[in-house]
Amino acid sequence: MFSQKLENVRKMTPLIHNITNYVTVNDCANVLLACGGSPIMSDDIDDVYDIATICGGLNINIGTLNRNTIPSMFMAGKRANELNHPVILDPVGVGASKLRTQTAYKLLDEVKFSVIRGNISEIKALAFGSGSTKGVDADVADEVNSENLETTIQFAKEFSKKTGAIIAITGAMDIVADYKYAYVIKNGHTMMSKVTGTGCMLTAMIAAYIVAEKSVGNDMLEAVAAATCAMGLCGEIAHSRLTKRDGNATYRNYIIDEIYNLDGKTLDEGAKYEMQ
Repeated sequence: MFSQKLENVRKMTPLIHNITNYVTVNDCANVLLACGGSPIMSDDIDDVYDIATICGGLNINIGTLNRNTIPSMFMAGKRANELNHPVILDPVGVGASKLRTQTAYKLLDEVKFSVIRGNISEIKALAFGSGSTKGVDADVADEVNSENLETTIQFAKEFSKKTGAIIAITGAMDIVADYKYAYVIKNGHTMMSKVTGTGCMLTAMIAAYIVAEKSVGNDMLEAVAAATCAMGLCGEIAHSRLTKRDGNATYRNYIIDEIYNLDGKTLDEGAKYEMQ
């Protein structure tokens, strides 16, 4: 069950190197602390080699991509690969600009990723070389639903086989897949889309879960699914606490609080998923 994955993180306090975007960097750091991990935010070319060396895993997020941090992403990614540390990619807004798209493709070519997490439009843009990404949000036309679920699962499995990474497609319905199996996850609340960076926060959480899993076991797919269920479930619980005068700022804080207070029993009982 997922409770063991949560407990692994709490026991091991995995140290995660984050090269992430400046919109959500503080929330990502706090979510890592809340789930039981430990964050280091470092993106300077003269710093990242040493930081990648001492951390257990690397989170690369291209949400506010710029020419100063791109070389750092490659240096840190290659160093993490040398050390056999898990690396996760969050290709925020890939397909929306030439810089994002070309950088994401080059990262896929030169860095081995354990996990790639994004919305369906971002993952399609990575896989097919073009997409309908609108800014950093998924295009409504790409939405995963009951009608296209089977084809989306097959797409995720094929992209996992091609990249060697676990593919996490997140939205109203989440798909976490390797080349053999897929979790279809239905935790979460629609209001999570009104808080900028819930996807970025999830990516940081996934990094903590897979680094902890690498130390004790071998089921990376289940670890990614556990983190995804945990984030969605905490979004549900946090929403239930809102009053009529609360808005998205309060909701963000409640989500982080619920991640901090989440226990294994609550996660196992509240996780909504099926395997295909």
